[in-house]
Amino acid sequence: MTLTATHCVASIPTYPICKHQHKPPRSLSRRILSRSNRVSNVKIPQSTSLTFEPRNECECFNLYEQQVPYEQAWAWQKSIVNEKKTLIQRNEDCSDSLFVLQHRPVYTLGTASSEQFLNFDVKDSPFDIYRTERGGEVTYHGPGQIVMYPIMNLRNHKMDLHWYLRSLEEVIIRALSKTFCIKASRLEGLTGVWHGTQKLAAIGIRVLQWITYHGLALNVTTDLTPFHSIVPCGLRDYQVGSVRGLLKEFQSSTDCERARLPDPDDGQLLDITCKSLIKEFSEVFQVRINYETISRLELLERKPVNHLEEETN
Repeated sequence: MTLTATHCVASIPTYPICKHQHKPPRSLSRRILSRSNRVSNVKIPQSTSLTFEPRNECECFNLYEQQVPYEQAWAWQKSIVNEKKTLIQRNEDCSDSLFVLQHRPVYTLGTASSEQFLNFDVKDSPFDIYRTERGGEVTYHGPGQIVMYPIMNLRNHKMDLHWYLRSLEEVIIRALSKTFCIKASRLEGLTGVWHGTQKLAAIGIRVLQWITYHGLALNVTTDLTPFHSIVPCGLRDYQVGSVRGLLKEFQSSTDCERARLPDPDDGQLLDITCKSLIKEFSEVFQVRINYETISRLELLERKPVNHLEEETN
């Protein structure tokens, strides 16, 4: 089963379209995580935070403090997808995985994204551009944006792509409501999470043999300027917003105690948001979060990344 966009295929070449940076070294995991033997020290206490009986386990690579090159995160995802496909073929247990991170500045396009939504010449792009396998149109990833890449075996949940997309939206909606009293919502006929006409989070996924990858991106402290060089998600009549921007609007409000936070700095705001997103992800999908170590990432990097074939259920 695959989920793709319906726009005409653009004439620009397949990945990478334009590249400014050198390819990251194979030992990236050790370089960016050398300060700790854990992927991150942001954890949800499993003995006290769970208000439900987890149905499944989910390994979590919490790299939210790191700006991971897009190409590296993409390779990690494909490596884990291949692992899970092999497990399923052997009729072995196949649990879920989750990456949480930030990216260096980059534009990404879906399988059928159109050049008409780029406000620049692709040969002179301000940042790297990648055409990916996900559905949807062009978007921007960069510092201050929390990205979550769930690699999930939907056989263990619900084999329904619309349910999965709505569940990803629910994770964000709950996190924003419970943590910041931001009344985020869905817009009929569109994918993502919104506050009024401001799009706070974009979602683009791929599903192969009921295994998901790619995922969601929530603007927290993101510099929104790079969005001006594209038509985000192909939607011309909507704006892009961020958690930081909304909190500034709410500073004078007395309607909600949670909205009157002690004005956290960018690092604190990212930390708070990350914790909330992981907690809500755990509850929405009813999974127990197990934090992985550097050695697991190093193992992924040593494995060759095979091309993911276009398969359908």
